Amino acid sequence: MKRRKWFLGLMAVFMLGVTQLQAQIKWMSMNEALAAQEQKPKKIFMDVYTDWCGPCKMLDKNTFTNKRLVRYVNKHYYAVKFDGEGTEAVDYKDFTYTNPNHQPERKGRNAQHFFADALRINAYPSLVFFDENGDLIQALPGYKSAQELEIFLKMIASDQYKEITTEEAWIQYQETFKSTF
Repeated sequence: MKRRKWFLGLMAVFMLGVTQLQAQIKWMSMNEALAAQEQKPKKIFMDVYTDWCGPCKMLDKNTFTNKRLVRYVNKHYYAVKFDGEGTEAVDYKDFTYTNPNHQPERKGRNAQHFFADALRINAYPSLVFFDENGDLIQALPGYKSAQELEIFLKMIASDQYKEITTEEAWIQYQETFKSTF
């Protein structure tokens, strides 16, 4: 009997681990996402974060663990995790962006990466969307819950954002949007 309980407990731990593995966004670098687009066109969803940013950590803990959001992002986007103050070289639109002013010994805030600057990122976290050609669509500053982010993920994945050209159209879209997250 003890052996059976032990085995069932072990299986429960294993299944919990499998479930947690399945509920993770498949993050990649921007260079990897751009290369993947050449093989299979897909939009890019980028999380621009910093190590010192509290709301960035909340996104990872609360938003990016929502199972429905995870499945949706993995299906419709190449997901990019990008440190807005990091040192990763990004090859984008025939230019290599770096962070030559980064000071590795510095604690807390550091120099902003030139790619984050080119995207006009002025707050962390920022969530950035690119189309299937790697062209910038929009950056959204600030923390978003899964439900707050859902409307943007679905609007951009479906190309409905192209038809929302007025404030009235945006209000109507929000009023008729049905959340499933």
